[in-house]
Amino acid sequence: MTTATQSKVTAKRRTAAKTPEVPAQPTNLTVMRTLALDAGNYDLKFFDGVSHPKAIRSVRYQLPQGRDAVRYSEASPLIELADGTRHHFGAQAYKYRRQQQTVIENKVELARLHLYACLEPINGSLSEFPLTLYLSTPEPAKHATALTEQLLGRHEFNRNGLDFRIEVESVVVEREGMGAYYAAKHQGLIPDSGYTIVIDIGGGTWLTRLVDAEGEVIDENVMNRGGTYELATAISFDRRLTNDLGTTADPSVVMDGFRGHHVYADTGLTWAEWLDEYLDPWFKGIFQTVKAQYTPYMPRVTRFLVTGGGSHLIAHRLEGRKLFAVMAEPQFANVRGLFSLSTDTQLCMTTK
Repeated sequence: MTTATQSKVTAKRRTAAKTPEVPAQPTNLTVMRTLALDAGNYDLKFFDGVSHPKAIRSVRYQLPQGRDAVRYSEASPLIELADGTRHHFGAQAYKYRRQQQTVIENKVELARLHLYACLEPINGSLSEFPLTLYLSTPEPAKHATALTEQLLGRHEFNRNGLDFRIEVESVVVEREGMGAYYAAKHQGLIPDSGYTIVIDIGGGTWLTRLVDAEGEVIDENVMNRGGTYELATAISFDRRLTNDLGTTADPSVVMDGFRGHHVYADTGLTWAEWLDEYLDPWFKGIFQTVKAQYTPYMPRVTRFLVTGGGSHLIAHRLEGRKLFAVMAEPQFANVRGLFSLSTDTQLCMTTK
């Protein structure tokens, strides 16, 4: 070895010796997670601030002990509780003979199951973490306490074959529809002055909030019926559908058709040509009720904000109307706005 070559080797060794060692990363990292959840009558919507908001069809089937489950997925999760009971959510639930429809059940009593259905693992595998929840309900004064009591604390369950251990550290319950208002505010859709009337058209219900320029709700109305399920029920009795179908129509399947081309499942039967016969009175009934309730405030109303999973049915009727704004992706507007209430907009890593 030449003197020059030996000098280069020695220099490399000295450089390597001076390089500080990288300290080992702590192994007890905990992912602090925040989830916004909107348990609607048509969809369970959820958003963690990382990916696009997601939805699971709000229908489930409780499997008998002797019944094997059909295929499950993230869109149709299978939940198993500590007592062995199993609940299959989403579109796959239609493959069983009898399903439970959230639209005709008590959503407050289903709060835990809805949470479990919407809790996907982090990075596909991490299923143990503390959690902060942001929820909405039509009437927080009636249901916020019950929701909080159900959800706070430790939860252990199995979702799609993966064991979860969750510690819900905080539950924030907001008025349903106000999440959409916050999202619209961020998007510049709410004027700086005057009143805004939020009209949230859901699956089982529709509701309104009268909001002033400071964002305070000064009047409100929750209609426990009249959402898209009532519209679907009316259509399901029409002979033009039932005669061709050869049996009674399921309103929930009609609701599924509202999201597509107004076709009944895979039968090819459609009500699109005569939908307006039902849509017109349904639409007018909602807005006549709104005007009647808020008559004293109407001169000061500067925006009607139309949102909710059923608003796409009437969005085309409101195009070009100065006072009206329809949220983009209205089914996710509420859950996006709920998440914006969080001070953390993405997952963060901390050490215990």
